[in-house]
Amino acid sequence: MMAANEEKQAGKIVWNRKDPFGMGEMVSRYFDALRIRGFSELTIKTKNSALHSFSEWLVNRGLTQPREVTRPILEGYQRYLVHFRQGNGKALGVSGIHSRMNPIRAFFRWLIKNHLVLSNPASDLELPRVDKRLPVHILNTDEAETVLGKADLNKPQGIRDRAMLETLYATGIRRMELNNLKVHDVDMTRGAVTIRQGKGRKDRMIPISERALAWINKYLREVRPSIVLEPDGGIMFLRLSGKPIGVKRLSEIVTAYVKSAGVKNGSCHMFRHTMATMMLEGGADIRYIQHMLGHTHLTTTEVYTQVSMRKLKEVYESTHPAAKLKKTKEDADQPETLDEKIISADELLSLLAAEEEKESD
Repeated sequence: MMAANEEKQAGKIVWNRKDPFGMGEMVSRYFDALRIRGFSELTIKTKNSALHSFSEWLVNRGLTQPREVTRPILEGYQRYLVHFRQGNGKALGVSGIHSRMNPIRAFFRWLIKNHLVLSNPASDLELPRVDKRLPVHILNTDEAETVLGKADLNKPQGIRDRAMLETLYATGIRRMELNNLKVHDVDMTRGAVTIRQGKGRKDRMIPISERALAWINKYLREVRPSIVLEPDGGIMFLRLSGKPIGVKRLSEIVTAYVKSAGVKNGSCHMFRHTMATMMLEGGADIRYIQHMLGHTHLTTTEVYTQVSMRKLKEVYESTHPAAKLKKTKEDADQPETLDEKIISADELLSLLAAEEEKESD
């Protein structure tokens, strides 16, 4: 049942703002405030989905305004999420419940801060604890090479796919980051990739292996020029039609290669897990892996400083099997600035597992 104070147009949720105290008006004002603060449209879209589902649940119980929501009501919604079944019949995981409740808590914090409600019913709401889990689906070096070798290099899409797989394996970037990667983001000379507007709208520069660069270069020379459409938007990896691949299709492609290799089940995030685990086992300092992954905001203090690219590349080349092992003399004059707030290896891998669960929700 569609909530009474909202409607859908072309698959997009449009909030009804006729009631000045209704969920539609308040949520729209909240999103306007987030845009002013620089939040990305992807973040707002995620929050919109969570708040829409909550609003629909409220309306089905005769509630249309945020000021009508009490803590017992929020606890009831949380119990509803625990028993909720997705389209595939599976229950939401703990991180899935968190991803639906956190936007609601943030929304009520904004309401109370702007004096739009008298009290915050979500202020002391307790969410289920996220277990510190080690990732299950991790490739070893041989398995990774088996997956990479499945691309048919006699076909244009095979060369493209090999370049994409090598990039995922070498860098551990998110599927959205790979999807958004542009040609000018890859520095062949420095052996580095710039990730622009990653999670949290943060840019970062990370190393990439020489082998991955060779495959990217082969794709850029032999495949991309023949499929790109003008005007060229600069997106690195394209469909054979010339359009950007898209995250859904990207997942399908990687999943198919992993399945055909006969190794563990997984997709893009498997390579992210694998990269982090291999560098940990190789002895890399957790701070460098955090930067590679883009996990620079890991505490509420939001301490953020840049990692020295020179030192990061040294660590990468000595701990990731995708990179050639070579020693370089450290420049003593270049400071090594790192994240001041770090986590343990188990916590980092647990965070990766939670990321994967959110992607599959």
